[in-house]
Amino acid sequence: MVKKLIALIVILGFVFGLVFKDRILGYFSEDTRSVNKSEVKMLFKTPPSYSILVATLIDKGIINNDKDFREFVEKNNVDTTNFAAGKYVILSQTQLKKLVNGFVKGENGHGNAEVKVNVIFNNCPTIEAMAKNISECISADSASLVEYIFNSETLTKYAFTKVQVPALFLPERREMYYDTDAQEFVNLMAKEFKAFWNDDRKAKMKALGFKSPSEVATLASIVYSEQSKDSDEWPIIAKLYLNRLDNGMRLESDPTFKFCWGDKLKGVERLLYVHRDIDCEYNTYKIKGLPPGPIYIVPGSVIDSVLNPAEVDYLFMCGKPGGRGHNFAVTNAQHERNASVYRKWLKEYQKNKRNNG
Repeated sequence: MVKKLIALIVILGFVFGLVFKDRILGYFSEDTRSVNKSEVKMLFKTPPSYSILVATLIDKGIINNDKDFREFVEKNNVDTTNFAAGKYVILSQTQLKKLVNGFVKGENGHGNAEVKVNVIFNNCPTIEAMAKNISECISADSASLVEYIFNSETLTKYAFTKVQVPALFLPERREMYYDTDAQEFVNLMAKEFKAFWNDDRKAKMKALGFKSPSEVATLASIVYSEQSKDSDEWPIIAKLYLNRLDNGMRLESDPTFKFCWGDKLKGVERLLYVHRDIDCEYNTYKIKGLPPGPIYIVPGSVIDSVLNPAEVDYLFMCGKPGGRGHNFAVTNAQHERNASVYRKWLKEYQKNKRNNG
């Protein structure tokens, strides 16, 4: 009796297996997992083909061979021409279904399991310098970024001139997909620009006499070029230049004429009259008012310092002995005394540097 029962169970099991074969195989196929014991990072600069993806997965020790991978792709009609470039992090023993589908391009144009990368572009005086920094973080190369940003259609779309467009970019640490292209990058920056320039900031801008955010960014770029380290001085310097504008005085900011020389004055510690005498639309020793555009791509915190200037009457500034910070003055006589002290220190500093160098 027991033998007959066992035989019946075996037969029923066999029949059950035949009837539900596809479902059983499907279950085990979906439960197949990667063989990596720890997370593995992968980076594809261009959309990988099926063969390249599989070869990379094997090379990284994520799968042993392409058998299960290929069977899943064929069974589920996965479009192997739709894998996305980008950065991926494969966790230990990832389910095969998640592994395959993670590389497939989703509705947002990126891989379903694609992760974002950190994007930073600090200390960039120009669009070209920013593009170089950005190209080291995402797949868009610097040339394509510069070309797209300066394209006439792009400038028209975002209502900037070529010299004003640096104001569109607010440097800070961000997260983006690695395969972000030039158009998507600029679009993301434009959204952040719009969010930054809320009604409150626009009201302050108008109250100070500025006509556009690019004008505020231009003054902020001069403030930052004068003082990039001590943020406490930003609202003071901002107010000093606002005072000069209100009094019809030239800004007479050294970084503006230095900007005219490009990289030719890079590393020069002492700027001379011959440098200052350059004819240039950015040279505030020769023009009245603001330059036509920013001389630096500045963080939003510097812009806020311009929009919220200190309550001071200063009209003049010069460096402090020691090389950091500034002495401020209301009168030219006080400024000349401060400048004399600074020049004396600088002369001695340079002499010691030559002797010790």
